[in-house]
Amino acid sequence: MTNALQPDTASDSGVLARKHGLRLGIDIGGTKIEGVAIGPDGRTLAHWRTASRQGNEAVLEDVVRVARKLLGLVHQDRGIATVSLGIGIPGLVDSAHGQVKEAVNLSIRRMDLGPQARSALGMPVRVENDVNAAALGASRGLGLPSVAFINLGTGLGASIIRDGRIIHGASGCAGEIGHVPVEPHGFLCKCGQRGCLETVASGSAIQAHWPHATPPLPDMIAKARQGQADAQEALDLAIGGMATAVQIVGVSLDPDAIILGGGVTRTGPALLELVRSELARRGRASGFVKSQDLPDRISLAAPDRRIGAIGAALAGAVDDRDPSKRTQ
Repeated sequence: MTNALQPDTASDSGVLARKHGLRLGIDIGGTKIEGVAIGPDGRTLAHWRTASRQGNEAVLEDVVRVARKLLGLVHQDRGIATVSLGIGIPGLVDSAHGQVKEAVNLSIRRMDLGPQARSALGMPVRVENDVNAAALGASRGLGLPSVAFINLGTGLGASIIRDGRIIHGASGCAGEIGHVPVEPHGFLCKCGQRGCLETVASGSAIQAHWPHATPPLPDMIAKARQGQADAQEALDLAIGGMATAVQIVGVSLDPDAIILGGGVTRTGPALLELVRSELARRGRASGFVKSQDLPDRISLAAPDRRIGAIGAALAGAVDDRDPSKRTQ
């Protein structure tokens, strides 16, 4: 059984790129910005990574700088026409209008990033939430009708990809499973509720429950295996929350595959096997849970792929098929 999905580079997204030309994708994080250029054959032609900065003006400058760097790496040698730029960024994103709100790790309260980047670069721009972009990148080339992506990062969220498109929902909050209040411990969540999944199964929660090491999860696993009771208690809390997140996605969306990604998953196969074991344990107690075959439907996002930047590029490519949703 594989531990990470390894999508092909020659995919349906590649077919779309062949029709249109060069796609740029930029993934903006709290500490770094990563950009890629995807060519007409769907393959990555260039990538660039740099530190990110805070504030509206700096973020726009960085986007323009990375985009122009990618163009310099590709255009001068290959002369491929540029078609679009996709941007993945944290926060509340109105992808139809390219607006970002409350990207707190970037000190952005409100920013019309799409229109501003389009004006500066002279190309169509689409802005997506970074988890949605990563989901699109992680599902690339799998050839499945529906894929769910669970992001175990600083927070906990999910994204739904159906027929190669991001499902945003009526208000744009589809997949916000981190704020489903189901945990009996009742820890206070930053959203104002108690018992949200994010209070036990996110990176910030795991660090809070096990502050003895950074990153906490590998140390927690090692200490639990050595028989340390408090480590086992903290580990059970985290893994139980992750398994519940998988169950919520499985029973509500019933996707063909569920991909786990985000910083917490850098722990690797040991994490995946623990979540699978917990789901299998629940399946032994419930025929209903067992019937969903969840342990066999989950996998880790490939750790060596730039899924955020690639997904952002593909989001721009998908947008071209629906001109009414293109950022003006």
